[in-house]
Amino acid sequence: MERKVRVRFAPSPTGPLHMGGVRTALYNYLFAKKNGGDFILRIEDTDQTRYVPGAEQYIVDALAWCGITFDEGVHIGGPDAPYRQSERKEMYRQYAMQLIEAGHAYYAFDTPEELDEMRERLKASNVASPQYNYITRENMKNSLSLPHDEVERRLAAGDAYVIRIKIPRKEEIRVVDLIRGNVVVHSAQMDDKVLFKSDGMPTYHLANVVDDYLMKITHVIRGEEWLPSAPLHVLLYRYLGWEEVMPQFAHLPLLLKPDGNGKLSKRDGDRLGFPVFPLEWHDPASGEMSSGYREKGYFPEAFVNMLALLGWNPGTSQEIFTMPELIEAFSVERISKSGAKFDAAKTKWFNQQYLRAKSDAELAAIFQMEIVSKGITADINYVQGVCALIKEKAQFANEFWSLAFYFFQEPTSFDEEIIKKRWKDQSPDFIKTFTENLKSLSDFGHENIENLFKQTAETMGVSPGSVMQIFRVAISGVGAGPAVFEMVSLIGKEKAIARLEKAMNHFNSVV
Repeated sequence: MERKVRVRFAPSPTGPLHMGGVRTALYNYLFAKKNGGDFILRIEDTDQTRYVPGAEQYIVDALAWCGITFDEGVHIGGPDAPYRQSERKEMYRQYAMQLIEAGHAYYAFDTPEELDEMRERLKASNVASPQYNYITRENMKNSLSLPHDEVERRLAAGDAYVIRIKIPRKEEIRVVDLIRGNVVVHSAQMDDKVLFKSDGMPTYHLANVVDDYLMKITHVIRGEEWLPSAPLHVLLYRYLGWEEVMPQFAHLPLLLKPDGNGKLSKRDGDRLGFPVFPLEWHDPASGEMSSGYREKGYFPEAFVNMLALLGWNPGTSQEIFTMPELIEAFSVERISKSGAKFDAAKTKWFNQQYLRAKSDAELAAIFQMEIVSKGITADINYVQGVCALIKEKAQFANEFWSLAFYFFQEPTSFDEEIIKKRWKDQSPDFIKTFTENLKSLSDFGHENIENLFKQTAETMGVSPGSVMQIFRVAISGVGAGPAVFEMVSLIGKEKAIARLEKAMNHFNSVV
């Protein structure tokens, strides 16, 4: 019987969610929805020493902002609750004991000092990567090297111990990866990882395999950094008798720095001036603030669209996808093996495409909030008209005020460089005559204004182009902007005339 697709996103609450983690969550979500499956949010907090207050809520909030929803999880519950590993602590020991009883794991009583001595001894013998393995365990203090009665005595006395997996000495372990194909690792390259710690908590390796089994996970889609752990996980499934229901693995390519040299990190964002986190993050320990895509003005749909194409391609030239379109087009087979270079300029381009696709009414609702925050009252229909004129000039909605402030308040300064460069002998007479002509214009539509402008110029023997930018500066204070006659029409006859008359006084004092 074919099993229902079930995937999970299982971050650790050790800090803010990196955009690489968001991409992992997104690919899991797309895969689940494409295949009619379930998507689970599980928090893997077995390492309590690295727990950061606020990190778990940040993860939940960040994914919600991205529109990535869950069927089960730490924040909504579900049939396999609890979904926080620290709350599942008691259930892991039985599986560690099962491995010991089957001879696939053992107790290790070594102190931290003894482990350090072992590593130093191996380094002195020119061993490049000292490991606790089938060779070194024979000289350490564990239930494989110590007499049975001493092991029993130590356990009865409450001596501190960890439980380690017993890696076979000579075996090839095969991992079938949906992206990379067959990955074969020889057991001689592996060490006897700790599965159960002295504090009574499992390590990631045991907890993750146990939870994936109990939650009936069918596919594990995670970052490339977990590929070296996959052979160990394959062994755990085998040793626990779960090989027949072992999930399929897919290890995602890295997100690379813009130059392609190495993994994209928080430091790269700080250095190059772009966010690497979906939301702003305030570090509770250091007080350091890291910028977020949301606070920078990105639309969540644009951020998600950009992330989807970092490591996956649809096989077509299409670049703009809604979430339903991504779900329809997504397949693991089209995920790349090689790392994907992050492109900050392309990310802005995505946001610009989404901004342009939004209706004027949607943009006006966003812009209106900023206008109100400045203590300005403006009719929403007027704001909508402004958005229609300026949206082609913007990449972000938070740029609207700097592009359109003069629609809401008279300019208090004028571009002096433009005035000095464009001012001609005929400029004052033209502006004065055109202002007078505007007063008699009954229909203040932009085409009528443009026709009057050209007629006035022709009558006065002036080239329209020679006075166009002076006219713009007189109305707005700046030398660039949207179509000038549409701008004047929207500002309105009374205000436009008042601005022209005020500007002429200023120009005469400057030139």
